[in-house]
Amino acid sequence: MADDIKVDRTIDIRGQVCPYTFVRSKLAIEKMNTGEVLEIILDHRAAVENVPKSMENEGQKVLLVEQTGEKEWRIVVRKDKEKKK
Repeated sequence: MADDIKVDRTIDIRGQVCPYTFVRSKLAIEKMNTGEVLEIILDHRAAVENVPKSMENEGQKVLLVEQTGEKEWRIVVRKDKEKKK
C-alpha cells in the first residue's frame, strides 16, 4: 500500500525533537500546493505521535505512519487545506 503513494517532497528531520519536528513539517507543507504529498523521515518517538496529530489539527490528511527502522519512522501527509490568510 505504501508503495503506490506518489510523494511530491521529502524532508529528513532525523536528529530534530519536538516542537521543531512539527515546525519543520508545517513550514514544508505550507510551501506545497493542495493535493501534494509530503514525506517526513524522523527518529524522535514523541514526534511520531505529535506530528500526525498536529498535521490533522491543521487540516491536512495523514496517509501513512510507519516504522522503517529500529528508531526511524516515515509519515506521509497530503496537503488538504491552504493556510488561512
